[in-house]
Amino acid sequence: MKNARFVDSVLLHDKIITALGQIYCRPDEKVLKLIREFEAKETHPLAKDMLQAILENADVAQRESLPCCQDTGTPVLFIEMGEHFHLQSGDIRSTIYSALERGWQQYHLRRSMVEEPLFERKIIQDRPAPIIHWEIVPGDGLLVHLALKGGGAENMAAHYLLPTSTNETQIVEKVVEHVGGVGGQPCPPVIVGVGLGGNFESSALLAKKALLEPTGRNHPDAKYAELEQKILNEINARGKGVMGMGAGPTALAVHVLTAPCHIASLPLAINLDCHAHRHTSFTL
Repeated sequence: MKNARFVDSVLLHDKIITALGQIYCRPDEKVLKLIREFEAKETHPLAKDMLQAILENADVAQRESLPCCQDTGTPVLFIEMGEHFHLQSGDIRSTIYSALERGWQQYHLRRSMVEEPLFERKIIQDRPAPIIHWEIVPGDGLLVHLALKGGGAENMAAHYLLPTSTNETQIVEKVVEHVGGVGGQPCPPVIVGVGLGGNFESSALLAKKALLEPTGRNHPDAKYAELEQKILNEINARGKGVMGMGAGPTALAVHVLTAPCHIASLPLAINLDCHAHRHTSFTL
């Protein structure tokens, strides 16, 4: 096949297991750096104690190879697959499922997914149930973003279809009001993903994908970088603090992603991640 690049499925399988091993017991290092900075200057005894406990928990988890949270989360993958990328043996979906199941067994991770959502809600014991988002892109490579998304933070997501007359100040207020309103439920300090534009479903994906941006990065568009900073400042000025206890940082970073939208629409989605913020990326 002209221009095709074939990669052995074993390589993808092993990469996923390695990536899972990197994040189940280790929060994002940039998050830990931000928490250390907040802890160093925190004067409120309770907030300082809780930030120290978060850092100690992260250290113990890494040292003992234990999950940094009992909720080992939903595996969420954003995959950008080159149009000329192919596996030499097996198919990509089966390889991902097999690798995640092997990793779940190897690292002794909690089974957190139910087979059916409403009536019986029985825990799935024999296989993973990842959420996979696919995108076909030019080229012959494969980029995989993997996150372990905890249920507590995920439950505190929000979605709005706003009037097109909504202005920047109202966007800031909407996000700040929501993050402050959920209190300690998403285990703050949190990372805030904001999706603006697109449509009903794509704005939610933007908010989730925003969480996978490098933690604390500045948006390349100066207007949106300023919007991110305004939201972050207001959340921490008016939020509920570490674990919702009334002091210390409520959020560590705000990331905004945007997309074109219909002239009659202004979708806004908010997705939060807890301070564990377990995610990584790799390429093949």
